[in-house]
Amino acid sequence: MVATIWRRAAPHLSRASLSRAACSILTNRSHNFSTTTQTPSPSPATNAAAAAKMEAIGVLMMCPMNSYLEQELDKRFKLFRYWTQPKQREFLAQQAESIRAIVGNATYGADADIIDSLPKLEIVSSFSVGLDRIDLLQCKEKGIRVTNTPDVLTEDVADLAIGLMLAVLRRICECDKYVRSGAWKLGDFKLTTKFSGKRVGIIGLGRIGLAIAERAEAFDCPINYYSRSKKANTNYTYYGSVVELASNSDILVVACALTPETTHIVNREVMDALGPKGVLINVGRGPHVDEAELVSALVEGRLGGAGLDVFEKEPEVPEQLFGLENVVLLPHVGSGTVETRKVMADLVLGNLEAHFSSKPLLTPVV
Repeated sequence: MVATIWRRAAPHLSRASLSRAACSILTNRSHNFSTTTQTPSPSPATNAAAAAKMEAIGVLMMCPMNSYLEQELDKRFKLFRYWTQPKQREFLAQQAESIRAIVGNATYGADADIIDSLPKLEIVSSFSVGLDRIDLLQCKEKGIRVTNTPDVLTEDVADLAIGLMLAVLRRICECDKYVRSGAWKLGDFKLTTKFSGKRVGIIGLGRIGLAIAERAEAFDCPINYYSRSKKANTNYTYYGSVVELASNSDILVVACALTPETTHIVNREVMDALGPKGVLINVGRGPHVDEAELVSALVEGRLGGAGLDVFEKEPEVPEQLFGLENVVLLPHVGSGTVETRKVMADLVLGNLEAHFSSKPLLTPVV
């Protein structure tokens, strides 16, 4: 939303400039995006009354996700920490009349049961872009607002995707172990594989997919993509199926939203099409990839390598992957920088404060 407003206001700015400007706005927590004449600031008494009103609002935080966010929620609202409750269902019944907001993330959101158990629930503010852990249909039916944190984590996830490509092809993690173990004294490390010029196929050409494509282009990589429909205003090569995309790519990157249609979008057929020299990079969500088939393909040598930031049953990771030198494993840290998590937290807080102040939401989904 912020980026859209800035593009309209300053079309001459570059994408990077827009991103920095949007992040600056959010980081400074200046959430009034009106272009009209500013109204006089509220009096201290009015501010105090508004703060006291906010402090009485019950907010349910589903799991520990960010210390700054947790501290700020505790300051501004009546915070309930769901993960600390030994009898969670009893707790929800006891606090049903108090909880008016939920803060979740890509792992723990708001399913139909939780939504039904909270009759006073008004908003679900997600500390993530992904919304598959939130029952959006139920929220729509009950008039519950939903927000997420788009745009602000795009750059970090795209950076990490390129990092995974380099790490897998150039065996960076393995090289590090080689030096630390003292093996270098016994001889040079084996030759690795060049990244520049490789054909990069991207599943999902949204904000993150485009950012990955732009970075890969700097390495002279031809860009191919698959999405629900062909994108306008791009010279990238479109393929109408993921199998076709994989067949024409050296590196296949998953960067789409998780939906029933995209669950296991990377299956055995896709992996076989990518082939024994191909590399799979997943910075989307774990269920995008059939994990059992991925393990088989890697162990059997039908797939050349993989760089994975996400897994089907996090934090559980198939142990068969641990001993594979052509695999790089990360603990779902795509947006895990201090800078981005701060901006994400401010968006969550800003959306909650906007809702309970009867102001427009910053990043509405529902």
